[in-house]
Amino acid sequence: MCRVSRRPFDHAKRFSGNGNDSRDDTNREDAMAGTRVGFIGVGLMGHGMAKNILAKGFPLAVMGHRNRAPVDDLVSRGATEVKTPAEMAAQCNVIVLCVTGAPQVNEVLNGENGILKGAKAGLHIIDTSTSEPTLTMALAAELAKDGIFLCDAPLGGTPIQAEEGALSAMVGAEDAAFAVIEPVVAAFASRIVRVGAPGAGHTMKLLNNFLSLGYGAIYAEALAIAGKVGVTAEVFDSVIRGSRMDCGFYQTFMGYVLEGNVNAHRFTITNAHKDMRYVTNLATNTGASAFISATVKNLYAAAEGLGNGGKNVPQITDVLAQMNGLPTVLERKQGAG
Repeated sequence: MCRVSRRPFDHAKRFSGNGNDSRDDTNREDAMAGTRVGFIGVGLMGHGMAKNILAKGFPLAVMGHRNRAPVDDLVSRGATEVKTPAEMAAQCNVIVLCVTGAPQVNEVLNGENGILKGAKAGLHIIDTSTSEPTLTMALAAELAKDGIFLCDAPLGGTPIQAEEGALSAMVGAEDAAFAVIEPVVAAFASRIVRVGAPGAGHTMKLLNNFLSLGYGAIYAEALAIAGKVGVTAEVFDSVIRGSRMDCGFYQTFMGYVLEGNVNAHRFTITNAHKDMRYVTNLATNTGASAFISATVKNLYAAAEGLGNGGKNVPQITDVLAQMNGLPTVLERKQGAG
């Protein structure tokens, strides 16, 4: 049920970042010529993305971060460091944002020393965050009046895939803007699906995350029901793993449930709640009937409200276990020991 189809969809133009796309090397080099890339958000995902941009030969500027290690590493590889988004915008014609969501994007753009303080016509901004599509569309329209192009390219994948340059990207951009940003996105994404105009990428990303977070909620509840009748997580897994219900997300989720590996799927419950708020906001703004998304959102909201926001999504299993008077993963392992 979770398996990814590799067939192109009629409504989406797909490109591959592995050198096998329709562009030849000469056209790619022409597209890269004169491109000066800036990167804001060199954290868990951003470091690998920025490293691969450098590896593809793009001049790169990065902004200082409270965690100096990734910044220092990138500078050692040839990047330059700037102090503010405005300084970056004055130097670069493409800026990649890898921040948490809409409030952070707004601050980077419109803050006291934000991008717009130094931006010039022709600047292309690639927002790889998971954000609210309606805000993205409105912001893109506003920036376009000044000749600045906002493209949304939210990501699928893990920090390991970011380091390998093997992320997937769902891109919302106008034709001309996409031609400019595609070589940059291809530096860190091996699978690029252009899904429409600005805002379409964020829409698809929210739907993608709704599916995964919904699965997480279902897995946790199913495991709780199983526990109430004496079916262990190991027995549960022996049935699901390898069946049609198996998938990559299931396997990383169960990496915590079975092994206690809290980093098997590194995405916090706080971020899950944020994304599900965005999903339900999208449904409200479009007038869509939305029953399941509201329930999933409320589960992650309750988990965060109970003090679990900094834990990772598979640990929602423990929240459901405690609600049902069952042992957590750690308690179960200690009992078995």
